Parts: sequence; C-alpha cells; structure tokens
Amino acid sequence: MMGVVSTPKVVGRQVYGSLYECDNEVLKDVKRLEEIVKEAAKVGNMTLLDIKSWKIGEGVSVVAIVLESHITIHTWPEYNFATVDVYSCGAHTDPYKAFMYIVNELKAKRYTINEADRSSEF
Repeated sequence: MMGVVSTPKVVGRQVYGSLYECDNEVLKDVKRLEEIVKEAAKVGNMTLLDIKSWKIGEGVSVVAIVLESHITIHTWPEYNFATVDVYSCGAHTDPYKAFMYIVNELKAKRYTINEADRSSEF
C-alpha cells in the first residue's frame, strides 16, 4: 500500500509599501540605511548575504540580498518619501516584522502596506 505523498511547497511572502513624512536626515544617510536594512534582516529572521547601496542625488537605494530573497529601500529625501520591499522564500522568516522595523526606523508618519502570497504548490 502506498502512503500519501505530500506536495512540495515553495513559500514566497512579499511585504512592500510606500512611506510618507519620513525623517529627512535618515533618508539621506547611506550608512544609517544600511544599518537599518541589516537589522531588519535580523528582525525578520533572514540571513544577510550581501548589501549594496548607491547615492542618487540626495536619495539612496539600498539592496540587500538575503539567503531567502531580498530587502530594498529607495529614498527621495526631497519629498520625505521612501519605498520598501521585503520578499522572503523562507517559511521561518517574517517579512512583515522586517517591513515594520524599517517603517519605525525611518520614522514614517504614514505608510501603505501591501502583502502578496507568492507561494506555489507543485
């Protein structure tokens, strides 16, 4: 008699949004933003592999590659605005916690949050 074979599942959870009325000085600070992303990876129980950042005018883009996928922040200090994307393929991770950590550290007075379940069963 054959047993029931469970279907493999790929877990994919994405939390992303726009942050408004953020702390202008933080939005310009490359090193501070890198620290925030590093800590967000820890808060979300993700394994940081690499981090790159670019100063673009007054704004900054930070891209972190985590073992489970990525975390990004893009800032526009002239508008006190940032976008954040946290995507994880690990069931053990919490991209929502990582996203909310970033919201708090950028001192956003308001924000939008979107969640996408990108999991798949085969």
